[in-house]
Formats: sequence, structure tokens, C-alpha cells
Amino acid sequence: MPVKIFDTTLRDGEQTNHVSFSPDEKLIIAQNLLSVMKFDMVEIGSCRVSEKEKQSISKISSWAKNAGFIDNISVLSFCDNDKSINWLMQTECRNINLLTKGSRRHCEIQLKKTIKEHIADIEKTLNCASKNGISASVYLEDWSNGMIQDEGYVMEISEFLVKNSVKTLILCDTLGILSPWQTYDMVSKMKDKFPNSNLDFHCHNDYGFGTANAIYATKAGISRIHGTINGLGERAGNVNLSEFIVCLKDHLGIDIGVSEHDIYPISSIVERFSGKKLAHNAPIVGKDVFTQTAGIHADGDNKGDLYISKLNSKRFARNTQYSLGKMSGKGSLEINLSQLGITLTDEQKSQVLSHIISMGDEKKSITQDDLPFLIADILGTDIVKNFEVLECIITSSTTLLPVANIKIRYINQEFCANSSGNGGYDAFMNALHLISQKAGFKIPQLQDFEVSIPKGGQTNALVETVIHWENSIRTSGVSSDQIMASIRATEKAINLVN
Repeated sequence: MPVKIFDTTLRDGEQTNHVSFSPDEKLIIAQNLLSVMKFDMVEIGSCRVSEKEKQSISKISSWAKNAGFIDNISVLSFCDNDKSINWLMQTECRNINLLTKGSRRHCEIQLKKTIKEHIADIEKTLNCASKNGISASVYLEDWSNGMIQDEGYVMEISEFLVKNSVKTLILCDTLGILSPWQTYDMVSKMKDKFPNSNLDFHCHNDYGFGTANAIYATKAGISRIHGTINGLGERAGNVNLSEFIVCLKDHLGIDIGVSEHDIYPISSIVERFSGKKLAHNAPIVGKDVFTQTAGIHADGDNKGDLYISKLNSKRFARNTQYSLGKMSGKGSLEINLSQLGITLTDEQKSQVLSHIISMGDEKKSITQDDLPFLIADILGTDIVKNFEVLECIITSSTTLLPVANIKIRYINQEFCANSSGNGGYDAFMNALHLISQKAGFKIPQLQDFEVSIPKGGQTNALVETVIHWENSIRTSGVSSDQIMASIRATEKAINLVN
């Protein structure tokens, strides 16, 4: 049977430092995980956490029931007799993942109970769940340490659970201590001992082994892997599901039916809602993972896709980019020019490339969307600028909202407007939107905003602003004033789309 996916972004993912999803955000994420990604189970929260948590669980459960996914959502619960069950009964969710102790040390030191006393508490909670029509899977927390320190304890509590008709045991590497070979050996022991039980594997990434351990658990016959979008989770996080899904397909030949084109969009949603920025080099979903920087790589791709592997950008509905900077060669420039439909002589290419390398040495980034403007500046060529900021005065105050007064030219007409905002750039954009309604030009939707200021503490240091817009447009602006750098990047973007 193919391995299945258990997503715990909305429960374990919320244990990431400073991450808390609103009920509406949780609903959007759950809808994408179930209806788009088609994951087998989504853990949507924890019992008895807060009233807002109950609202989130109720909202998702109501949607899931109407959409046919009520059997695919579950909630973490505790060995507290009927307290968690009564709390959950106020929602429509009817699946729990009961948290039990998978190591003797956790049982005796944290709970201060013997294994028999802990088993008695588990039995009471399971009986209460059964009476109320709630299906239970069981987490064996700290299972990995339990197997290392006292395997007999693990087997005793597992035998009790199997005899009490618990269909799924969740084997937890709670502290992310295992290596792939330890994972394979320990999961194999559990499979041999309980061949008729469903075994889930829930591991963390403290040693950076998360994805590898999940792969080895799958090789050992695990039924379902737990993980999160973007690897959210406590400390170093959980298994990053985007990595696991792709490795599963490419290295074990198991395709679980997830549309790879949908991996990046759900990753972006979770990144935005969580406020946790992905590393630019994060496999599969990082901003830079389909960007070639070295000129020799661009040259090789130009001559025959020599630096492209199975992990190609088209597979994930993304684009391969060729960076422009101090490592660029003729190949990088030629690919970018070709994609933009710009033709230059060899001499002009040399001039432009020399300037790009010089800017790279100064730690300035050049995007493909900046290239036409850069060429115009270097070669003195004309570039069609339908839009131009002629004047911008921004007034800030200690007590009042900033105000922007702007004058722009669009085609052959000049327009003026003023507006306030939550910051100087916001005030500028609000005034710009007022003008766009009259003038009829389009302002692309801003998606991300990066500001780079060189170290050194100089008050007159240049600021570089890079703005990411819809449709993968990326423009930059440089100025000693952060707002003016942002305005220059905006001016470029509007010229590109109008």
C-alpha cells in the first residue's frame, strides 16, 4: 500500500516560535491541504487550548463535513478522561490523536506515574471516545528515546493499545534524535511485532535528518508520514512535506498523486500566514533554487541544458532564472536578453556585462526586469517610459499619518494627487492609486518587499529596495533614501506592465 501523508501544519506547525494562525487562515490552509493537495489526514488543532482554537476547529469541521472531508481531519487530545472529548464534542470533528507517553522516563518523570497507572488513564479516555463515536489514533510521544532506553516499555504499552483495537500507532521521534539507519531498524521492529497495525511516523528535523528519516521509515513499511508545509514546527521543525513528496517520487518511485504544480502556491500561502520567511535556498520552494548564478552554468544550459536535473523549474510551474551579478558571464546575459527580446551587438554586450559585474562587486542586485533600464542608462538608448514620477514630497510627523504629494506623467499627461498612509511609501502608493483611476494605468499587486542597507552605520549609506510583484515581476531601486528607492522600483514595475 502506498504511503500516505498526515499534515500537521495547523497543529504542530503552530508550535513554531511566534506562529499563530487565525481561524480564517486555518480554514484556507485546511481547504488547500485537503481539496488541492489531497492529503490523507490534516491535524487541525489541539483540544482545550483556547476558545479561538475551538472556533477554528468548528469552522474547519463544518466546511469538511459539507465538502466530504470530515473523516480526513483530526485533533490532538490528552489522557484526561472525558475533558478533551467533551471539549471536542462541541465541534463536528470526530477523530482524535491521543497523546501518550512512548518512553518510561516521560511516563515516570513527567507524569509521575507507573506504566500501569498511565495505561489505566489511556483506557478511560479511549472508552470515553468510543462511547461518543470518536475514533482514536495514538501518539507514542518520545517513542525513539523509548526504543533506545527501554524497548520493553514501548512494547508493553503498544501491545495494550493494539489489544484495545487502536488501529493506528504514531511513532514519534519527538526530539529528532534518530539517524536514517536507526529509523529503519526501529520501525522494522515495530512492523514485525505489530504486522496488522497501521504505523504512522512523526519525526522532527533537529539533526537535519527529517526528510531522510521519513524516507527510511517508508522503506521499512510505515503507513503514513507526518510533516508540515515549509517544515514548520518546534525547534528545527517537522519533516518538510515538499521535500518528502518529491524525494518519495524520485528516489522510491512512489507517486502519491499530489500535483507538483500546487506545491509552491500552498508553500507561499503558509509563508504569508505564518510570517516565517523561507530560506531562499530551501529545496523545491525557495526563491533561488531555480536560479543559476555562475556564468559557466548559464553557458552550459545555453548549449544543451547541461546544468538542469530532474528538479527542473517547469516541473513545479516555476521559471529558471539566470542571475545578473559579479559571477555572470556572456551566457547569463545572453539568456536574459533573449527572454526579453533585446538584441545587442557584441561590443554593447561587453559594456553592459562589465557594468553588471561592477554593480555586483558593490553588492547591488540586478533583476531581469531592471535590465532594460540598465541598458538604457549605459548605452544612452531610448526606452519607452510611459510612466514617470516627476515630483514626490512626503511629510512625516510624530503624531500624524505621513502624507504624500505626488506629480506623475503618464504617456503625455501630468497628474497630481495627495494621500496619507501608514508609512511614507504607503502614502505614496495610496496617492498613486487615486491617479491610476483617472489615468487608466495598471499598478501590479505587490507581493514581497526587501530592503538592504550596508553595514557600517553610515547615515548616508545607499539603500537598495527589491520589490516582488505579481506575475513574477521583480524590480529594484537604489537611493540614499529608502522611500525613494522603493518609488524607483515601483516606477520600473509600472512601466513594465503599461
